[in-house]
Amino acid sequence: MSESLELEIKQLIVDALMLDDVSAADISSDAPLFVEGLGLDSIDALELAIAIDKKYGVKIKAEDENTREVFRNVRSLAAHVAASR
Repeated sequence: MSESLELEIKQLIVDALMLDDVSAADISSDAPLFVEGLGLDSIDALELAIAIDKKYGVKIKAEDENTREVFRNVRSLAAHVAASR
């Protein structure tokens, strides 16, 4: 997996969700995005999915059975974007 893509996605998370108190460097690629870790919620997931679609042209649908796995952490999100482009 490309570290540069992971870094881009970390920055996208910070920008799209307006996380003023978090920098891209603060986000671990393996840390959970929801509940623990960054503590994102379902609204954040929707906003992040829209931002990923805009930037990379990759759609992430809430009804897909693997969506929870895609949003597990930055690394899984980057892998999905790389595989779907």
